[in-house]
Amino acid sequence: MERIYLDHAATSPVHPEVVKAMMPYYEDQFGNPSSIHSFGREARRGLDESREYIARKIGASFEDIIFTSGGTEADNLAIIGYAVANQEKGKHLITTKIEHHGVLHAFEHLEKLGFLVTYIDVDESGRVTPSSIINALKEDTILVSCMFGNNEVGTVQPIKEIGELLKPHQAVFHTDAVQAFGLIPIDVRELGVDFLAVSAHKINGPKGIGFLYANSKQRISPLFFGGEQERKRRAGTENVAGVVGLKRAMEIAYDQLEEKRAMYEEFQRILIHTFQDNKLDFQINGHREAYLPHILNISFPGMNVESILMNLDIEGIAVSSGSACTAGSIDPSHVLTAMFDDKNRSHSAVRFSFGYGLTEEMIKKAAEKTVDVIRRLTK
Repeated sequence: MERIYLDHAATSPVHPEVVKAMMPYYEDQFGNPSSIHSFGREARRGLDESREYIARKIGASFEDIIFTSGGTEADNLAIIGYAVANQEKGKHLITTKIEHHGVLHAFEHLEKLGFLVTYIDVDESGRVTPSSIINALKEDTILVSCMFGNNEVGTVQPIKEIGELLKPHQAVFHTDAVQAFGLIPIDVRELGVDFLAVSAHKINGPKGIGFLYANSKQRISPLFFGGEQERKRRAGTENVAGVVGLKRAMEIAYDQLEEKRAMYEEFQRILIHTFQDNKLDFQINGHREAYLPHILNISFPGMNVESILMNLDIEGIAVSSGSACTAGSIDPSHVLTAMFDDKNRSHSAVRFSFGYGLTEEMIKKAAEKTVDVIRRLTK
């Protein structure tokens, strides 16, 4: 049986070219980049070249890039690191109700430390209004966090507008760009963000590596204590092979930006039209103009999402009920709960997400299998 993977928003397969780029740093150029001998210098060269490339691609400076173990650490380092280091300026923070748990749980931790957090509502498309964030600002607000693109419904937030409105205020601006990165061109200066988090495994890079863009003018407290790596902001020997793999994954992603967007939008059309042609009862969740093309979240009213996922898995189709970090949970999605009063909509929502290796034929087959499953469950 052919298996079709439609859960690329959870993680993506590593591109063969990425594996090829990483291998020398496991075999021959394995040195510690902090060592001064030739083995260390070879590893350092790979690290520095990758940092330079990443910085240039997002409009940042070399010293603004901090390599981390992934998006969650990058988010935590920005949010907790900045709040703790700058609490003399104030203890009020702002975020939204639909953030990834890597962000929400960081704010919950800060609340236990005595910080006050305002959680901003979203509309039924999953979007915040810049005015709602600006209206929540206080004199002692020191940080605002709003994700770039949502990992469950794909809605893209008005990051540039928020960044512009925050300029007169002391609050710094953080965005979790884990889902959007590699699909939307990003320039941190144009966006007006001070911190931006990225993870490699969402863009066909390896797991366990990511980076935080941190404006070098902003002071942050480290989460780890040890050596002086990453300009004393993130202790621990750098994952050089992972960093090189991240760079190669970025190169491939940026070379294919337009091509991928067109392909994923066609995949969305195939699924939607197949469901419409077969007269399924379904609702699309998320904004239909400001959206990530690789994510399509659909509710099937009256259906139980666990039954849908199990039956699709039996048919060889891998999809999700939302965030991979809540897999196995019977609780409704916090994102869809924030968007809708209708609990049934969140209990029947399936996320289809696209990526490397998929073809139109695979999508058509997956769409037909989904129709069969929904019809069977309806009976």
